[in-house]
Amino acid sequence: MAGGGRPLVYQLGIQVGVRLIVSPGGPVSSPQPATATATATVFRNVRPFGGAAVDLVAVDGVLVDAVPDGAVVETVDGAGLMALPTLVDAHVHPDKTAWGEPWHSRRAAGGIAEYVAGDVELARALPTPVAGRAYRLMAHAAAQGTRAMRAHADVAPAFGLAGLEGVAEARERLRGIVDVELVAFPQHGVVRTPGVAELLAEAAKSGLITHVGGIDPAGFDASGGAGAADGDQLGTVFALAERHGLGLDIHLHDRGETGLAPLREIAARTRALGLQGKVSVAHAFAVAELSGRELDETADLLADAGVSLTTVALSSVTVLPFRRLAERGVRVGLGSDGVRDNWSPFGNADMLHRAWLTGWALDARLDEDLEACFALAAHGGAELLGLPRADLRPGAPADFMLVEGECVPQAVVDLPRRDLVVRAGRVVARDGALV
Repeated sequence: MAGGGRPLVYQLGIQVGVRLIVSPGGPVSSPQPATATATATVFRNVRPFGGAAVDLVAVDGVLVDAVPDGAVVETVDGAGLMALPTLVDAHVHPDKTAWGEPWHSRRAAGGIAEYVAGDVELARALPTPVAGRAYRLMAHAAAQGTRAMRAHADVAPAFGLAGLEGVAEARERLRGIVDVELVAFPQHGVVRTPGVAELLAEAAKSGLITHVGGIDPAGFDASGGAGAADGDQLGTVFALAERHGLGLDIHLHDRGETGLAPLREIAARTRALGLQGKVSVAHAFAVAELSGRELDETADLLADAGVSLTTVALSSVTVLPFRRLAERGVRVGLGSDGVRDNWSPFGNADMLHRAWLTGWALDARLDEDLEACFALAAHGGAELLGLPRADLRPGAPADFMLVEGECVPQAVVDLPRRDLVVRAGRVVARDGALV
């Protein structure tokens, strides 16, 4: 039952050879001779973004303004629920998750090196292999309305490529439900940990990944080992990306000039190698500290180089100024980051909740501010991943969810149940579970 006790009815194949014209008052039937065998799905009585009730028509995974002549029509009763675009998780670590596993009691850590050691301990203690844990989390995310994600999996001697292979297996099981980009992430460092550079090279040739990762080249991974032959993390990962036609997604936790200097170098290397639009920087806490002219100059540098950013709403001081960055031409996506892993017991891979967290961290009160948080989760990540905008207009992908509510700001605040999730015009989840 939908909120308020309204039934949600799913009907299949009940009209053949009928042309339906979408109108605010419902479809108007006009009999036409059957000339094709295409299938159209009509989602009746839904309210896009909380507006007037209409019918949404999907054909071949795309929204259209009318059912084609002769199509076989399947109908779904939307029961007056609000239709919202499904969301994109631009930064998540499914390989690390303990979601659904026995409770893990965490201990205090004094920095990345200690967290990394804890990652290894947790991975060895969990009873479920990566593929099962990753699938469990990614399926949950899809059932909550995530249509695509960029997933990071650790590559290190402690794991080999097992994390990548496990997430790739989960990706295959969810094909057609959620799109997954996969990053080979050197969490343990490329320079400080021997063997990581070689594993990244192996991953780059494996066909499993879309991106090579990196981490804090001026701080955490500046020294301490003989991993990469040239001792240069950025040189190593940029060379792999260029050689194998891959993207780059580099974690930058360092603040101040320690974080800004590598960011400028990343922008310069991106331009020099012609990789504009293929390079992202995650977290970028140093950018979150900027304001005024310094922020604008940094944004212009990134926009000119085609370097995008992702933020994960960890706190009020780490959320990127995404609206200002977007005004200057920088693509910014929102992500879940780690979900109930060694780093934190929090997280749930629900991107609507992540929009809520963003609004909460920013003390959002106005409707326009809450709407901006939703747009970051829906459209910011889609643009970053190169996906078409799911804005519920004709020509957009038929990717949306039905929820109880009056408007977008209320949905961000109330976090309603996802009554129905639709991917490419097909119902893939009901009431928070895949079908």
